[in-house]
Amino acid sequence: QLQLVESGGGLVQPGGSLRLSCAASGFTLDYYAIGWFRQAPGKEREFVAAITLTAGTTYYQESVKGRFTISRDRRKDTLYLQMNNLKPEDAAVYYCATSAWAINSMNVRTVEQYDSWGQGTQVSVSA
Repeated sequence: QLQLVESGGGLVQPGGSLRLSCAASGFTLDYYAIGWFRQAPGKEREFVAAITLTAGTTYYQESVKGRFTISRDRRKDTLYLQMNNLKPEDAAVYYCATSAWAINSMNVRTVEQYDSWGQGTQVSVSA
């Protein structure tokens, strides 16, 4: 069974940076892609970014392009999300999730596409 543990969240001022990490353990070869989602209070969980394991293809939500960077350390089985120029609207609980099925530009943003989830890490952006 695959386990995902997020870390790195915290409180930052607008314009600040954070780097989130997601450590995978267990059957770490048993998924096709891994990504980040976020959920703010009263809102639905939304896609942030994803990366495929073999080709390393990346996908981003439009609102984070140019500010967030997703990357993966294969030796450590760890996923990262470097977040720069954070805005108040980026505040949310951030989750990492894996997909055992192929993803593409049509389905990468779909929550139901992902089958294993971490517990989340809180990101707060406030002056």
